Amino acid sequence: MDVRERTVVWALSVAYAGTATAVALVVPWNRHPSVWVLAGLVGLFAAVSAFPFEVSSVTAVPSPLALVPMLFIAPLPLVPVLVPLGFFLATLPEFISRKKHWDRWIYAVCDSWMALGPVLVVGLLAPGVPSIDSTGVYVLAFFGQFVFDVTSTAIREHAARGVAYADTLRSVTAYRIDAALWPVAVLLAIVAYDHPPVLIAVLPLIWMLREFSRERRERYDAALELNRAYRGTVMLLSDVVEADDNYTADHCRGVVELVNAVADELEIDLEARQELEFAALLHDVGKIVIPNEIINKPGALDDEEFELMKTHTIEGQVLLDRVGGLLGRVGEIVRSCHERWDGNGYPDGLAGYEIPMAARIVFACDAYSAMTTDRPYRAAMSKETALEELWANAGSQFDPRVVSALSHVIRQGFSLGLSPAQEVRSLLAGKSLTTGSRAPLPLPFPSPQDPGPAATARQGA
Repeated sequence: MDVRERTVVWALSVAYAGTATAVALVVPWNRHPSVWVLAGLVGLFAAVSAFPFEVSSVTAVPSPLALVPMLFIAPLPLVPVLVPLGFFLATLPEFISRKKHWDRWIYAVCDSWMALGPVLVVGLLAPGVPSIDSTGVYVLAFFGQFVFDVTSTAIREHAARGVAYADTLRSVTAYRIDAALWPVAVLLAIVAYDHPPVLIAVLPLIWMLREFSRERRERYDAALELNRAYRGTVMLLSDVVEADDNYTADHCRGVVELVNAVADELEIDLEARQELEFAALLHDVGKIVIPNEIINKPGALDDEEFELMKTHTIEGQVLLDRVGGLLGRVGEIVRSCHERWDGNGYPDGLAGYEIPMAARIVFACDAYSAMTTDRPYRAAMSKETALEELWANAGSQFDPRVVSALSHVIRQGFSLGLSPAQEVRSLLAGKSLTTGSRAPLPLPFPSPQDPGPAATARQGA
């Protein structure tokens, strides 16, 4: 651990010891199980904690299967001591095998805050013999575990790593597991109060959860490997594009950065992000089948050349369909990256919400990137002029909501990573463009005629 993390974890652990002592003074010591029963409870807790599994983007352990029997059988003032001991025993093999550094043993204490809430609730409201009649108290004890655990974790992650409190709260989906296991654990612990050997029945369930966890991790590793293969394919295609047209490659990478920023602004869910990112990087991949003399032509394209240029979206989909899977779905987005909000785009004439959201985002970011980049046939616009053009075409060419998000991202200081010299040239070019009539929305390639603001059906980038 670095100094900051070590300081925070130790401070929370000392605070835990003090709070546990205070709790021990107010809850009754009215149970006297044998040492062997206490050892069995600690071993059960260690066994449960040794098999974490992923839930959404976080890791969970089936702790209620061991915590609830502790609450019902062990002396309540002793539970805050038994829980850290169980956590330590669960991680001991990792310390011995050096998978974890020994200075992290203190996490066994820091992670035990979740035990204090249930101990306090049960100790004050139902310290006697466990019974179904106390179901309401046990429900409250579950919420006590939730509050103490989430609060301590949020404080630790924010103080040690700068994680926002809101981000920690998003991880509470793991508590679905605890909520499902608490009723099972309560019924088992009620029986085990008089017959502790009944707790052995938990072991097959732990084994089953362990197997599920192992299989899930194997599937996750396989999915990660497939993801790497997809990304490798994307990078390879990007290199092919770069070899054919340096502007297109650099432009696509700039669009990826901008698309990610706009996706954050629009709160696009994580599941859709990968397809969006790949579509941003590969939206021009179809240009590799367009003749170089058309791609790099310094003058305006004639009608025949322009119609050929417009086929790059379809060609891009065909290329990605050959890969299939995720990139096949990305190909559908790539096909629609030049569809207009008003239905006058290509190749399918989609309009409004018929256009995939990812394609609408890429289209607007694509246009902004093209406008603020120098090309052989025109100088780059300034950021302000480019944003004016986007707003002038919002509702006709672009989705207004996407334009609003893009505008906010740019005004917050986002940069496409241009060098200072490029920034100066772009600024000067933008000033020259704003001295006369409003400049038309630029294309990544010159159209046969002057497009004009109202003729952007031959949209670009």
